[in-house]
Amino acid sequence: MSRGPELKLSTKSRVVPVTMALAGTIALAACGASNESGNAGAGGGNSSAPQLSGSLNGAGSTAQTAAMQGWSAGFSAVQPKVTVNYDAVGSGAGRTQFLAGGVAFAGSDSPLSDDEVTQAKTRCGTDGVFELPNYISAIAVVYNLPGVDKLSLKPDTIAKIFAGSIKKWNDPAIAADNSGAKLPDTAIAPVHRSDKSGTTKNFTDYLSKAAPSAWTKASADTWPFTSGEAANGTSGVVNAVKNGTGTIGYADESQAKGLGIADIGVGSTFVAPSPAAAAKVVESSQVMPGRGKYDFAYTINRTTTSADEYPIVLVSYHIGCVQNKDKTTADILKSFEGYVISPDGQQAAAKAAGSAPITDAVRAKSQTAVDAITAGA
Repeated sequence: MSRGPELKLSTKSRVVPVTMALAGTIALAACGASNESGNAGAGGGNSSAPQLSGSLNGAGSTAQTAAMQGWSAGFSAVQPKVTVNYDAVGSGAGRTQFLAGGVAFAGSDSPLSDDEVTQAKTRCGTDGVFELPNYISAIAVVYNLPGVDKLSLKPDTIAKIFAGSIKKWNDPAIAADNSGAKLPDTAIAPVHRSDKSGTTKNFTDYLSKAAPSAWTKASADTWPFTSGEAANGTSGVVNAVKNGTGTIGYADESQAKGLGIADIGVGSTFVAPSPAAAAKVVESSQVMPGRGKYDFAYTINRTTTSADEYPIVLVSYHIGCVQNKDKTTADILKSFEGYVISPDGQQAAAKAAGSAPITDAVRAKSQTAVDAITAGA
C-alpha cells in the first residue's frame, strides 16, 4: 500500500478509531491512492505533473468531510509528498479562520457574505478571492408513511406541512398533488434540525423562494419554528423519520436510504432528487453579481421550471486567495483545487460522499480561477 498525502480531520465532525497524530485531529492516510486515476495540478494535470512537497491547511464544512477523504485519496496518486490538513469545524468557523489568515482555504456551505467579501479583499489583496462550487448535494424531502410508496408534493404543500398548517396526510392539498392515491388519516409529524445547519439554510431558502405565500420566514441556518420534532444532524433527522409514523423531514439524498423520498413540484411536473438534476440546477443558476473575476458564488435557481433540474440543493464551496504569500502554498493549493474540480476528483467525492459531480460548464468557469492561483511578488 502506497502512502499518499494525509487528510487530517477534526474529531468534532467524526469519531474514527485510529491513532492520534495531532491533538484534536484524526490522521487519515490516503492508502491505496496509487490505484486512483487522478488529475492533480493546474488544468487537471496527470502523473507527469511537477512533484510537490509540503502541507496545505484548510478548515470548515462538515458536509465536505467524506468528500475531503475522497479528494485526498485521489490527490495522492500524483502528489504523494503533500499533506492536506482539514479541520471540519463548520462553515462559519472555517470562513473565520480563512479570513484571519489561519488556513489557506475554507470549506463553506454558503458563500461569503458581503462583509466577508470586504474582509477577503484585505486578506487576499487586489487579485481577490476565489469561491469554487466543488460539492453539490441534493436535499431530499424524506417521509415514513406505511402504505404510501410514492409521494408528490408541490412547493406550497411542503411549506404548509413544515410550517404546521397542514396537519393530516389526507389533507386536500396533499390529495390534490397525488391524484388517485390512498392517503391515510394520519397525523403529520414534521422533523427538523435542532443544530445550526447548511442543510436547513438551503431548505428554508428554497421554501422562501419557491413558496413565498406559504412560507413567510427568511432563509436561516436555524429552524424558525418551535413546533415539530427537533433532531441533531442529518443522522438524527433520518433516524427520527425512520423511527416514527407519519413523519417527514429533510436530509441529504445520499443518506436517505430506507425512507420514502418525495418527488418535488417543478413547473408542471414532479422531479425526484438525483445527482444529475442537482448539478444541472447549479449550472442554470446565476453567479452573484458585483464580486471578483474568480468568485463563482451562485444564487441558486429555486424556482426553475425545467424537468431536468432539482431545486433543493446544498452547494458547498472551497474559498481561497487567488494570490498567495508563498510559492509552496500557491503551488499546492493550485494543484489540489485542480484535482478537486477535475472529473476524477468529482467522481472520487461522489463515491465517498454521494455528492453530485459538477457539470462541464461549471468546471470550465472554476478552471479559470484555478489557473490564476499564484504566489505574490
